[in-house]
Amino acid sequence: MNKQLPLIGRFLTIGVIGLAFLAPWLISAYELTLLGRFLALSILAIGLVLLWGEAGVLSLGQGVFFGLGGYALAMNLKLAALGPGEIPDFMSWSGRDALPWWWEPFGNSFFAVMGVILVPGIFAALFSWLVFRRRVGGVYFALITQALALCFATLLVSQQQSTGGFNGLTDFQTFFGLDLGSPGTIRGLYWATLLLLIASFAGVHWLLSSRFGKLLRATRDGENRVRFLGYDPAPYKVVAFTLSAVLAGVAGALFTLHAGVISPALVGVVPSIEMVIWVAIGGRKSLWGAIAGTLLVNFAKDQISSALPSLWLYALGLVFVLVVTLLPEGLAGLGSGWTSRLSRRRPITPVASNPVARVES
Repeated sequence: MNKQLPLIGRFLTIGVIGLAFLAPWLISAYELTLLGRFLALSILAIGLVLLWGEAGVLSLGQGVFFGLGGYALAMNLKLAALGPGEIPDFMSWSGRDALPWWWEPFGNSFFAVMGVILVPGIFAALFSWLVFRRRVGGVYFALITQALALCFATLLVSQQQSTGGFNGLTDFQTFFGLDLGSPGTIRGLYWATLLLLIASFAGVHWLLSSRFGKLLRATRDGENRVRFLGYDPAPYKVVAFTLSAVLAGVAGALFTLHAGVISPALVGVVPSIEMVIWVAIGGRKSLWGAIAGTLLVNFAKDQISSALPSLWLYALGLVFVLVVTLLPEGLAGLGSGWTSRLSRRRPITPVASNPVARVES
């Protein structure tokens, strides 16, 4: 039975990935767009498993890095639709007559794509190094990141003439010359998102299986013990925080392409808390669980919000309380419990009558 369980898991994994690749022919165009958005959000959830589940660092400000990646790409998408000397429409409405200097580099598509990775990564690395080297952690770190998300959303809203204000950036037409509204581009963008999700999953899984992952878990379970053994936990937590920020930035850029908008409403305190809830429901120590939780919660949000808009937050809060109370390991805990029960059902092997075989057994 023990040998059969990993085999069943491999077949299930291959089956799920196969169905995901065939989704453009199995579901409607609207559902495909939704699935693409939620797969992009799953990349962010994988980063939270690395940071929260394995490193034990709870961040309530992942929306900041999600927004940095989204805005970095959205700026390029806005500039791509303009002619020489033109500026985005919201800048004209706000009385600005020239493009801000920090917008100009994002007119280059390659620079913008690199910015999706580098802007969140550099900011996260500097921020986390300043915090972790002073041994700030636990609730204090969570509150600091939450305040960071509030400051970021407030800054975006207040700078209407440069960021689009509360409405954010929208009305994108092309990306690298491809029409974002064409069915072929929508399918290609979905497959690209799926491939990046698979690559993120494989990369984080490999990292957690390495010596780095063992030190992360050791830091989570006993930071002082790791320090007494001669290791400095700060660099490991900085790397974990930076990688999770990069994954959040990539998720933000992909979400912007799928949804056609990025705004402060998607990057503030409430969205950042919801991101943590996805992972908690799926299982903060399971990569598969985080993906399942993200998809389940967001599809439920789409259905419930469409039918009863005022009911969604109550439903989400109730589910979160039930999961924390009854399923501390999330949905992944149900799966691991099921497989452990199956593995205990081993057939009784008769003892051989041969005395040599009896000794060896």
